[in-house]
Amino acid sequence: MLAAAQRLRRSNDFAAAVRGGRRVGRGAVVVHLTLPESTGPTATTSPEPARSSGAEPSAPTRAGFVVSKAVGNAVVRNKVRRRLRHLVRERLDALPAGSTLVVRALPPAAEASYDRLGTDLDAAVAAARAPRGRRSR
Repeated sequence: MLAAAQRLRRSNDFAAAVRGGRRVGRGAVVVHLTLPESTGPTATTSPEPARSSGAEPSAPTRAGFVVSKAVGNAVVRNKVRRRLRHLVRERLDALPAGSTLVVRALPPAAEASYDRLGTDLDAAVAAARAPRGRRSR
């Protein structure tokens, strides 16, 4: 289970990650990854003054899951969600602090094995983290 601070719950958080993040699909999953912006002196939008005592706590890396009815009935959807949650929990520490990850399961995820889901998730996250650039063909 993910810690409460690591879970996406509000639809606004999901929408922001889906709209603003990089989308990469691999096999049975689609990943939307939003990496944190560089934190400079102009990045603060809070009306409160900066605290001078100690370092600021970094924002946690958060994850959310979207498993639609196209994947299967409630039993199948919950099984897929549990598998994805466990896979993401193991990989969350590898992402930069403040990242937001949304994993959307595609219908093939219902029949995919745990290992296959892990492979697809690793490939999608690696592709989303890769720097953007032109591919030569």
